[in-house]
Amino acid sequence: MRKGLVFWFTGLSGSGKTTVANALKSLLESSGERVLILDGDDVRNRLHVQLGFTEADIKKNNKLIADLCLKSRIYYDITLVPIISPYRISRKEARLLLGSNFFEIYFSANLEAVMQRDVKGLYEMARQNKINNLIGFSPSNIYEPPESPDLAIDSSIESVEYSVNSLYNYILQKIQSYASNSVR
Repeated sequence: MRKGLVFWFTGLSGSGKTTVANALKSLLESSGERVLILDGDDVRNRLHVQLGFTEADIKKNNKLIADLCLKSRIYYDITLVPIISPYRISRKEARLLLGSNFFEIYFSANLEAVMQRDVKGLYEMARQNKINNLIGFSPSNIYEPPESPDLAIDSSIESVEYSVNSLYNYILQKIQSYASNSVR
C-alpha cells in the first residue's frame, strides 16, 4: 500500500484552485482512487476559526493543514489541497513534513485575471477598503510565488478543462511512478 500523495495547490484567491480540485476529485474517484479535498476556506470555517489573516496566523493555518495531510495519507490515495499558501517557507515546511509524496502545484493566474473573475467579491471589497489585508492585493499581505513548483497551471490563459486534464495526467504519472518504484 502506498502512502497517499499530496497535491498542494498554491495561488491567489480566484486562480481556480478549488474549481480544478472539485473536477479532479470526480475524475480520480471514477478511476478508483480515494480522494480527499482539504479546501482552505472549508478548513478555516470548520477547524481553524480562531485564526485570522496575519502572517503568523496564515503560517499556523498552513502548518495545521500539512498536519491534516499527514494524517489523511493512511485513509486516502490522494489529497488535494487548494489553499492560497502565500509563503514559500510554509510550502517548504509542508514538503519537509510530507516528504517525497508532496507535490507543489502553482496556479499562476495573474492579479489582473483574478480581479476580473473576483468569484468571492474579495477584490472589490479590497478596492473599497472593506478588506485591508487581501493576500496578493494588499501591500501588507504579499504572495510569494513558488520558485520551482512541481507543476504550474496558468489559469489566466488555460481553460478549466485544460487545467483539469493537465493536472489529472500529471497525477496519473505520479501514481504510475510510485507503483513502478514500489515494485522494485
